Amino acid sequence: MASSLTKDSVSPGTPGNEKTFFGHPRGLATLFMTEMWERFSYYGMKALLTVYLLSGGPDAGKDSMGGGLAMDVATTTVIVSVYSAMVYLLAMPGGWLGDRVWGPRRTVAIAAVTIMSGHVVLALPGGQAPFFAGLALVAVGSGLLKANISTMVGHLYDGPEDPRRDGGFTIFYMGINMGAFFAPLAIGTVGQKVSWHLGFGMAAVGMAIGLAAFLLGTRNLSPQSSVVPKPLAAEERVAWLRKGLVWTAVTAVFYGIVGFTGHFTLNWAMIPLTVIGLLVPTGVLVRIKRDKELSSDEQSKMTGYIWFFVAAAVFWMIYDQGASTVQAFGEGKASGSLLGFDFPSSWYQSLNPLFIMALAPVFASLWLWLNRKGKEPSTIVKFAMALVLIGVSFFFFLIPLGMAADGTAVSPMWLVGIYFIMTVGELCLSPVGLSVTTKMAPAKYASQMMGVWFLAVTAGDSITGLMSNPAVGGVDLSGSAAVAVQAALAALAGVAVFMYRRNVKARMGDVR
Repeated sequence: MASSLTKDSVSPGTPGNEKTFFGHPRGLATLFMTEMWERFSYYGMKALLTVYLLSGGPDAGKDSMGGGLAMDVATTTVIVSVYSAMVYLLAMPGGWLGDRVWGPRRTVAIAAVTIMSGHVVLALPGGQAPFFAGLALVAVGSGLLKANISTMVGHLYDGPEDPRRDGGFTIFYMGINMGAFFAPLAIGTVGQKVSWHLGFGMAAVGMAIGLAAFLLGTRNLSPQSSVVPKPLAAEERVAWLRKGLVWTAVTAVFYGIVGFTGHFTLNWAMIPLTVIGLLVPTGVLVRIKRDKELSSDEQSKMTGYIWFFVAAAVFWMIYDQGASTVQAFGEGKASGSLLGFDFPSSWYQSLNPLFIMALAPVFASLWLWLNRKGKEPSTIVKFAMALVLIGVSFFFFLIPLGMAADGTAVSPMWLVGIYFIMTVGELCLSPVGLSVTTKMAPAKYASQMMGVWFLAVTAGDSITGLMSNPAVGGVDLSGSAAVAVQAALAALAGVAVFMYRRNVKARMGDVR
């Protein structure tokens, strides 16, 4: 596939200069394919996650297949939010391992094997034990992969000023969404209509294909991707190993005491994870900002970057409910038929990537067209637009919520509208956020800064997990009042970011 999409380079002197992939370094094809299949496995499993947890319980759809974990929508929202938070939280140590231990290329290979193993465990019958063990493996593997594969995309270009860089990340983002689009259609259908565990097994096959694509295409990657930027000294390795063992023991003792004293419940077990999901991002940003080895220019950029981080956290807090709150609504309160065609509710998770693939080229062309005219919105203005749009998506959500209050099954087109608005907001924030992170990252924290970007998702999902957790008096996030408050919060945050845009631009130095 890659060879048929390549042509002679018009910009020699960059990695992979003998051939290009849509005008970009050929290594982008390798990373595109790897990420596409990894996302196929990840989003296929995630499309099943909410409906599998609800299946057999009080909030499952009336025609849903049994055999799930029979949880209510509140607990399901907590689990899905915490799982997503942990995936992105683990991107930080994943980036650290790429920077200090294995290098990005080897870390990605190890990640792929770990993810594949997790999906295999999920495919095993046996109730909650293999299910949560499989989720943990997928979370660890995804954390290892995320920051490093994005950093490897950056390695393909001739520095932050390479004019192809933003376009390269957009193409890479398309690979993510191609995998995410087909996964619910294939894995979701098999999982919901045939066997949950066969669906999870299909996710393992997808990751195996992604691993093969990566190993076969490594020769096209930048040699920089094999370099460990700042290797750990022997004494540092011992110190980190000791810390890891200590924290593992503390965790085991804590949950052991809770379990043996009869106080363990699933919702209470989630609370420490959500608190960690808020404390770690805060601590990491403070640590980097206070690092005296950073130059004054890097310090200034980090101050500006905090604005992007907070804006992204608010955005993801609402956006990721598309896989929990909105998906649960689609499973239990929306019709499973459109124009006489019946479909499983997991298909809703294909809407966002479908819209991404349709609209991403339009947005990329729009930004270039506006740039040529000197009218392209700055990165900070794009972030403000994203926040307002994600707020609008939840204001729109209020309409079907009201219609379904009397038990009426609403049209699936209402969910199509919600996901469409969310996607437009995402295109204003996510590809741009990936790129601006690589541009503003201090040299000392190259791969780790990609992990920091993903910590914004951790923070947003952790807030969702805490707000919905029944153990701490959580609210019903699918209720009209909660949806309205979240919508208003996002819109106001967008206005605030826009009002302070000049201050943030001043902190960004030469980055735009």
